[in-house]
Amino acid sequence: MATFQYIAKDASGNETRGTVEAGDRSSAIAAVRAQGLMPTALGEVKSAAPAPAAAPARGKAGKKPAAKKGGGLNKNIEIKIKLPKFLQGRIKTKVLTQFTRQLATLVNAGLALMRGLEVLKRQMKNQQMREALDGISDNIAAGGTFSEALTAYPKIFDNLYINMVKAGEAGGVLEVVLARLADFAEKSEKIKNKVKGAMIYPSVVLFAAIGITAFLLVMVIPKFKQVFSDMLGGQSLPAVTEFVIQASEFVQHNGLMIFIAAVALFVIVKVIGKTEAGAYFFDALKLKLPVIGTLAQRSAVSRFTRTLGTLLSSGVPILQSLVITRDTTGNRVLSNAIQTVHDAVKEGESMTQPLSQCSVFPPMVISMVEVGEETGALADMLTRIADTYDDEVDNAVAGMTAAIEPALIIVLAVVVGTIVIAMFLPMVKIIGSVSSGGAGM
Repeated sequence: MATFQYIAKDASGNETRGTVEAGDRSSAIAAVRAQGLMPTALGEVKSAAPAPAAAPARGKAGKKPAAKKGGGLNKNIEIKIKLPKFLQGRIKTKVLTQFTRQLATLVNAGLALMRGLEVLKRQMKNQQMREALDGISDNIAAGGTFSEALTAYPKIFDNLYINMVKAGEAGGVLEVVLARLADFAEKSEKIKNKVKGAMIYPSVVLFAAIGITAFLLVMVIPKFKQVFSDMLGGQSLPAVTEFVIQASEFVQHNGLMIFIAAVALFVIVKVIGKTEAGAYFFDALKLKLPVIGTLAQRSAVSRFTRTLGTLLSSGVPILQSLVITRDTTGNRVLSNAIQTVHDAVKEGESMTQPLSQCSVFPPMVISMVEVGEETGALADMLTRIADTYDDEVDNAVAGMTAAIEPALIIVLAVVVGTIVIAMFLPMVKIIGSVSSGGAGM
């Protein structure tokens, strides 16, 4: 018989800790459940290490007896190479989502949390995640809760994740909360990938336009300039040709300065964006841009409503949910609005009035939140809003792509077309001169 230490929840969600004697882990889980408890962590209490064996007797000459052949070597040596922290990549959302989904399935199937973590740790390929699971298992075996163990790895598990797990432990519905976390991560990643995918083609076209223009100005225009100088003998060139030649000369003589200025502008924008005022300005600007603003607004509303709805449906208190949502929204304008909502709710007021004062939230969203508060189904209403705005984001992505692609193609055509026309007009003049000279002969 072995002694197992457990952490469990009773029917009221209160935490209970104790020990139970059982032949194996499965029997220990069954014994805990027989008491009407739901185990959330269970680990075997290790017995004290045995005393070291006596030293082997020496031979007649005072020498130690010879070791057996091959007995002094451990053939199963495992070598682990651990990269420094700054060389380790971040945990991908896909890895965390897969882990959460699998853990929810195992716990829902009746497997103890510790056993589920051990199963997932053995099949985990990501080294950072595997090391984190080692630490989490040790923390739980020492008597800590799952949510407490997660706090030691803030770069992997954010406040949203930790607080939802904590609420799931308190309510005895950990498997349900884990499934909701996996759903939330999958839908958020889906929206993010759609936005990134929509920007690939416009970015490629923009870089192609810059590259083609730079090549023409640096490599092609100077050769035409020499031809015009030789053939026209100092005659005046069309205004558009003069403009293009001057632009070419400026790029050739100041190419390094242009590059330095572009890098400096990028750095300045980044530095300003790190400040509170600068970050607020850029976040507000994103919401007001003609095409991108619609997408940014709908993405912000979708993220806010889904995060808050998921937290509330998992049993996290409203004030704590608003704080977590404020810190994970990713937009300063929306964060300030959520802080205002938090302060109003703290004073016993509703969410509707503060939300209506923020231009980010459309009237339809505010009306649905008001109905949710009145009917006591706020979490469900927020989830419905998020589902609706996920579709709106899809439409906004399609609209943005449809608007940006032809606009970039037109800009590229105008730039390249202007350069071609500028080089073609003097050629017409040269051909006319040559034809007149040939006719005179």
